[in-house]
Amino acid sequence: MKILRLAALFLLAALPVRAETDIQTVTTPGGVTAWLVEDHQIPFTALELRFQGGTSLDLPGKRGAVNLMTALIEEGTGDLDSQGFAKARDTLAASFEFDSDSDSVTVSARFLSENRDAAVDLLRQAITAPRFDQDAIDRVKGQVLANLRGSEKDPGDIANRAFDAAAFGDHPYGTDGSGTADSVTALTRDDILAAHKGAMARDRVTVAAAGDITPDQLAAVIDMLLAGLPETGLPQPGAATIDLKGGITVQDYPGPQSVILFGAPGIAFEDPDYFAASVLNEIVGGSRFSARLMNEVREKRGLTYGIGTALAGYDHADLIVGQLSSDNTKTAEAIQVIRDQWAEIAANGVTPEELEAAKTYMTGAYPLRFDGNGRIASILVGMQSLGLPADYPKTRNDRINAVTLDDVNRVAKRLMNPDTLTFVVVGQPQNLPNP
Repeated sequence: MKILRLAALFLLAALPVRAETDIQTVTTPGGVTAWLVEDHQIPFTALELRFQGGTSLDLPGKRGAVNLMTALIEEGTGDLDSQGFAKARDTLAASFEFDSDSDSVTVSARFLSENRDAAVDLLRQAITAPRFDQDAIDRVKGQVLANLRGSEKDPGDIANRAFDAAAFGDHPYGTDGSGTADSVTALTRDDILAAHKGAMARDRVTVAAAGDITPDQLAAVIDMLLAGLPETGLPQPGAATIDLKGGITVQDYPGPQSVILFGAPGIAFEDPDYFAASVLNEIVGGSRFSARLMNEVREKRGLTYGIGTALAGYDHADLIVGQLSSDNTKTAEAIQVIRDQWAEIAANGVTPEELEAAKTYMTGAYPLRFDGNGRIASILVGMQSLGLPADYPKTRNDRINAVTLDDVNRVAKRLMNPDTLTFVVVGQPQNLPNP
C-alpha cells in the first residue's frame, strides 16, 4: 500500500549521523545536480536515480505501460539479449534494480570500484537503449498478468484498490499502476517505447550516490548515464482531488477475517504543521506498542494482532491512512473503537506523557534504522525529490523536539475529522453499524 510512502518519509527523516556532515553537492558538466556521501572504506558505490512521474504518467488506455516498461529494462540492450545482459552484469559483480510506483521510476545500482567503468557503461545501455524484444515483452507481460490474477484474489490488494478508487476517483492514483488484464494484454512494443521516452527523461531525474567515488568521478558517471535520454518527458498528472466522505464500504470476500483500511485527507511535507503531524501520527498509530490505537484495539480488547497509521505522502496528494485485520465477528467493534479514538483525540488531544514518549522515540531510533551506502543513496534521492537542503538532517531532530503539546493538539483537530474518516472492509464482517 502507498502507506509505504510515509515510511519513506520517516526513513528520510532518519538519516544517520554518518551522513549529517558529509553530504556533498555535485554539479556535472552536463548540468545535472547530484548529492554524494563519499566513503572510501569499502571499494564499492551505491548509485540511485529517481525519475519523477512513475505509473501516473500512463497515457489514456495504456494503464500498466510504465510498470511493464520498467520490468523490461533489464531484458536486453545492444547485442545482449536478456540472458546475455544478466551474464554481463553478473560477471561484473554488479547489481541493478529497476522499479516503478505511482510517482517514480527508480534505478538502483551497486558496483565495485574496479569494475566501475564497465558496470556504468552496461547500465547506460540498459537505461538509454533497452531492446524491448517482442519475446521478452510477451514473457514479462505474462508474468505481470499472472501477478494481476493473483492480486484479484488477495484481500489486501482488493482493499487497496477499493480505497484508492474511493480516495482519488479518476486521477491515476485511483487505479492500479500495474494495469488491468485487458489494458496490459493490449499493450504493444510501441506503447512500451512511448512509456520509456515519456518517463525516463533528463528534466525529472534526481541522482545520489554513496561510497567509493569522488565528486569528479560521480559527475562523469552521471553525464555518461544520462547522455542518451530525452531532455523532456510527459507532463505530470496534476493535483489529485481527495474524495473521502466518511462511512464504510464492504466488499464481500470469503474467510474468517476482514481486511480493514481507513483514511482521511492528510498533510503535505511542505506544510508548517508537518512535523507536528508526524509526531501526532506516532502517538496515534506509530510503530510502538504503546501507540494509542495499538493499545486500545489490540492490548485492551484483543480485536487485532496489529494496527498502524501513516502519513501517506504522494507527489500530488496527501492522506493519513491506517490498516488492520480483524475476525469477522470483531470487525464492527474494531471500527467503532478506531472511530471513538479518532474523535477523542480530535476533541481532547494527547497527553504530555504521550508527546514526550513519541519525541524520544522519533529522535533516538534513527541511526538504528539506517546502514549501508544503498540506503543512504536512496535517502538522499528522496530528500532532493522533496526539495530539502543538504543540511536538513542536521536540523531534523530540532524540528521534532520543537513540537509542543499545543502544536500536536491543534493538528489533531485539523486532521482527525471523524466525518471524513473512511473505511474499506474486505471480508464478511458481522453487525457493522454503518455498512
